[in-house]
Amino acid sequence: MNLRQIDYVLAVAEEENFTRAAERCHTVQSALSHQIARLEQEFGTRLFERTSRQVTLTPAGHTFVNHARQVREAAQRLEDEMAAATGEIRGSLRIGCISTLSRLDLPGLLAEYHRRYPQVDVQLAMRMSDVMMEELRLQQIDVAFLGVWPGEPVLGLDARLLWEEPLLALLHPGHPLASCQELTLQQLAQCTLVDWPAGTGPRQQTDIAFAAQGIRRRVAFEVNHADMLVSLVGSGCAVGMVPALGAGQHAGLTTLPVVNGPRRRVYLACHDSPTPAAAAFLALVEHFLQPVHDEGQAC
Repeated sequence: MNLRQIDYVLAVAEEENFTRAAERCHTVQSALSHQIARLEQEFGTRLFERTSRQVTLTPAGHTFVNHARQVREAAQRLEDEMAAATGEIRGSLRIGCISTLSRLDLPGLLAEYHRRYPQVDVQLAMRMSDVMMEELRLQQIDVAFLGVWPGEPVLGLDARLLWEEPLLALLHPGHPLASCQELTLQQLAQCTLVDWPAGTGPRQQTDIAFAAQGIRRRVAFEVNHADMLVSLVGSGCAVGMVPALGAGQHAGLTTLPVVNGPRRRVYLACHDSPTPAAAAFLALVEHFLQPVHDEGQAC
């Protein structure tokens, strides 16, 4: 068995077609089929069920693919580590990020990272923090910017606290409460509210704050992205809450402090053993945040 055969099997498993798999691997179909047949002969079992209409994995094929992906990832990691030993950072970097990253200039950070390490392919996805923590533990992503409520532990990960900030109420300027200097949770509970889906990390930040004061509220709108939350507030149909450090981005809307309101902590998390590409990214984040640290504003 060799890495080329592993690549062929993975391509067929993902494409579910020998012709497309051969094109993807830049080879002819007969050569690909021959190598897979040799592998099946070596293991004494078929990896694929072939019909005129489809190609599917056998139970043995599923087992092979699960382990083959780990072998391929380990081989790629070795290649990247060896390149890094000679001063070349390459490979891929999978970044997860919350949609309300306020203090850090993420586009500027990614642009500088690409300038320094042009051989690294970057994948960026915005998700809920609880989803990203699980993806990190399963090594499906390399690093993540997480937003969690202060009492929530970040277990099983190498996580660095970047900052802590309160959440502010976000209102349409025509809302009856927009002229107040500050709001209470009781006042907010009387409003039509928009928040994140129940059970998610961002929703816990607000749920816990209201529960701590013994206040019940009704969330009329649940959204999974900050832009939609802001849009609903801008339409005048709901009141929401946003991180204080990014409040200035919402032009035309009113932000107000909330007495005993929710807070969140923003972490940068990664695996215990980051890849060279991830380690370079972590160092660059530190560089981007250094001016903030020097001003004594970071936690």
